[in-house]
Amino acid sequence: MSNPASKPGNASALHGPKSDAKPALKYSLMILAGVAVLTASAKITIPFWPVPMTLQTMAIMTIALATGPRLACATVLGYLAAGAVGLPVFAGTPERGIGLAYMVGPTGGYLLGYLVAAWMVGSFARGRGMFARFGIMMTAMIPVYVLGLAWLAVFVPLEKLAAYGFTPFVPGDVVKVALVALGSQALGRLVKRNTGEHA
Repeated sequence: MSNPASKPGNASALHGPKSDAKPALKYSLMILAGVAVLTASAKITIPFWPVPMTLQTMAIMTIALATGPRLACATVLGYLAAGAVGLPVFAGTPERGIGLAYMVGPTGGYLLGYLVAAWMVGSFARGRGMFARFGIMMTAMIPVYVLGLAWLAVFVPLEKLAAYGFTPFVPGDVVKVALVALGSQALGRLVKRNTGEHA
């Protein structure tokens, strides 16, 4: 009588769950690492009210370029979920509040905009040249500002909306996006060179 485990058709049944677990663990660790990077970038701030200046734009763009749309969105969703349950992952937490109370505050629209930006950059900027990446990343900033300003308008007078939530941030975001575009281009060339040398 033959052993069912020895049949080729049963190999995937025996080893499938273990092999499936490896990518799942890998992606989970990548998401956790991304959440940690986003948290660290949120804590590097220039004091500004009501929207703090942080390095989150740079972190979002870098993660999206490195991982693609699905993992980038999963990372941002993981970050938002961590904040929603009360972990102090956002800029100014816990001093400015934590959890859902913070998320529905003045910066809530920007947080949602980051999710859209992560999808756009991960979907359209990967594999492009440096200038194309820069253009796509700057385009991805549009929903960040639109959603951010739309929600911020609930908290500040309309005549001060641009001064509080747009004008001061544009120069810094241009520089941060440019640095990501330059850095990703340089890293890509380095990887190609090393791959070619060891091929």
